[in-house]
Amino acid sequence: MKNNSIYTPDRPVTPQQRVLGWRDLFSLWFSLGMGLMVLQAGAILAPGLGMAGSLLAIFIGTLVGVVLLALVGVIGGQTGLSSMSSLTLSLGKKGIALPALFNILQLIGWGAFEIVVMRDAATLLAKQAWGAQSPWANPTLWTWVFGFLATLLAVCGPLAFIRVVLRRWGIWLLIASCAWLTINLLQHSSLTELWHKAGDGSMPFALACDIVVSMALSWLPLVADYTRFGKTSRQNFLGTACGFFVGSLWMMALGAAYTLAFVSSQDSNALLLALSGVALGIPLLLILVDEHENTFADIHSAALSTGALLPMDIGKLSWAIGLLCTLIAWGIPLDRYENFLLLIGSVFAPLFGVVLTDYFVLRRRQTVEKNLKAPALAAWVIGIATYHLVAHFYPDLGATLPSLLIAALCCALFTRLPARSGK
Repeated sequence: MKNNSIYTPDRPVTPQQRVLGWRDLFSLWFSLGMGLMVLQAGAILAPGLGMAGSLLAIFIGTLVGVVLLALVGVIGGQTGLSSMSSLTLSLGKKGIALPALFNILQLIGWGAFEIVVMRDAATLLAKQAWGAQSPWANPTLWTWVFGFLATLLAVCGPLAFIRVVLRRWGIWLLIASCAWLTINLLQHSSLTELWHKAGDGSMPFALACDIVVSMALSWLPLVADYTRFGKTSRQNFLGTACGFFVGSLWMMALGAAYTLAFVSSQDSNALLLALSGVALGIPLLLILVDEHENTFADIHSAALSTGALLPMDIGKLSWAIGLLCTLIAWGIPLDRYENFLLLIGSVFAPLFGVVLTDYFVLRRRQTVEKNLKAPALAAWVIGIATYHLVAHFYPDLGATLPSLLIAALCCALFTRLPARSGK
């Protein structure tokens, strides 16, 4: 029988349920730091910055992002609460409704988008293997296959997935595929020429760093869903930070390098075409097989966020959300929806600026109020406004970190104002 208490988002996990060690969390976040979308992110940077500029932006952006990600993970480990439930410490019980709703929307969208990315890669490999007319080259088939598998993993729960799937064989598939791609790059390109390839200047360095940081920050609303099962704060921080840093840095650097070395067109599938030609597409196939963990995380955490609002069984919610993600991937074009998802995602950088300040600086860790906490809410709103103002008037600067810092400063200021006025 499955222990449903593990899936209760608003109840802290028990000491007996804290079973994930450093290696488990490293495996999870190494895997989540990789993937086809991370490869594409590296490909976006390469034309504008060249190889040296891309690597520097990837290093700086990933380092900043993983520190913030791991700190939020520590909060989940210390409180034992899921990501959305841990927000009650900063926003109050009524205050989590809006961020939980935003999180549900973005996770359903990203889950659908992950299914689309896997579908496109599988369809491309099937066409190369059996021809375009083969039934195995049908995108609809792969949409439902990947949607079902990701949903099944989400229903099994995080402990079974991390300890059975990822740690035993998933992480080794990723290491093998990335090592294979790295060796192929070394054999078929000149590292000296690649290093000296300059960009065309179409992307400012600050904006590139912002894009890389956002890859890590996109996981902020769900990191505690998994680190709450961690054994200690130290293992939570190191496992999350080291795993995501190594995985994301390696995969994004490969995306930039392969784009500069082998891609000449601007087609969105050009990088996938280049990768599919490496060793009969086997490395790409290995990445594709392990891509399910991203969709699993989206579906499982969307179910937890829904459970924080509605008292329903998380397993049933996982089935429902997985079906919804698959239907969206199957029947709705996602070109414009992706922009909508990025817009929704803009609310989470300032939100967790507030959360980190409230927890680590102001150290308000025990009091959970039923009503909204106005200072934290006001700081969050100002952070969101900052994000969109910077994005509109200073697009080359990057809006993620400024919005997070402004929200953090406002949270500290607003929270201390009542105390000072009463002296």
